Amino acid sequence: MLVLSRKVGQRLVIDDNITIVINRIAGNRVQIGIEAPDHVHIMRGELDKIRRQFSEPDQTPPQKPASIAIVGEFDSSVDITSRSMH
Repeated sequence: MLVLSRKVGQRLVIDDNITIVINRIAGNRVQIGIEAPDHVHIMRGELDKIRRQFSEPDQTPPQKPASIAIVGEFDSSVDITSRSMH
């Protein structure tokens, strides 16, 4: 993992077609902007974790439903209702 320090307004460029811009820093929160081609899928880490749980067959039974296990990582504005996947 590459770890960099950036200031507001500074950018990171990945593979000539993805740009990450530091928009705002307030306390322990950093707001970033991501410029990427339409075919590049971008997803928040906690949502990707849930997506993977539903899309990959798991050989061991889950101990808790995903919505309960990681509820502390969500903003209050995110709907984390469990949905049955068919």
